[in-house]
Amino acid sequence: MSIVTSHEPGAFCWVELGTNDQKAAKAFYGELFGWSAQDNEMGPGSYYTIFQLKGQDAAAAYTLDAEQQAGVPPHWAIYVSTANAEATARRSAELGGEVVVPAFDVYDLGRMAVLKDPTGAFHNIWQPGKNIGVGIQNEPGSFCWGQLNTSDTAKAEAYYTALFGWSASTSSDGGMTYTEWQQHGTAIGGMMTLPDGAMAPSHWLAYFSVEDCNASTAQAQALGAAVYVPPTDIPHTGRFAVLADPQGAVFAIYQQS
Repeated sequence: MSIVTSHEPGAFCWVELGTNDQKAAKAFYGELFGWSAQDNEMGPGSYYTIFQLKGQDAAAAYTLDAEQQAGVPPHWAIYVSTANAEATARRSAELGGEVVVPAFDVYDLGRMAVLKDPTGAFHNIWQPGKNIGVGIQNEPGSFCWGQLNTSDTAKAEAYYTALFGWSASTSSDGGMTYTEWQQHGTAIGGMMTLPDGAMAPSHWLAYFSVEDCNASTAQAQALGAAVYVPPTDIPHTGRFAVLADPQGAVFAIYQQS
């Protein structure tokens, strides 16, 4: 089991679902990934759900407020660890990004900020306090990959390599160009160009590991999910699918070869 006890700066460290039906989301992901749910009260009628897998924090969910629901669809957000949230936010702005929500404390758990890259993709940063982020990774039912789908890969590559110290390795296989994000030589995520005519803006896509892509896709459909990309082989690597939960939040699943 891939237990995680710390996340170095620049590593993906947390995944969080903003939804319009938290109860339904808990049921869906609990069935699909085997997650248990712990609700933490944030105020009257409001709570933050920590999803756990094998006793370890795996993800979280909250309900978008009325104002957010008017303009923000249900979505998964990915966090990147940082040693200093303020400094990283300042650096983002210097690199052409936007500080959407300045750094603030989340009780004594940590400090976070919401940023937007120069191509329009939102991403969050997390300065750990008592909470480091996910405690399990790269196991069936847990987060395993972050992929940026963007309108401008060159602009995005310049931004993220400078902000987080990632390196970028681009290759073409079968006519598709794909960039792999690497941290100290280890692949942690990827990037690809949004297809022509795409309705979605630049965005990050969270991948979760599964044992059987076909079976998990079928199960997700039976639970009310939509299939955007059916189970598809990645040559010499694995098999993936892109889904949307019953509330519309898009995510991907991945079966390693």
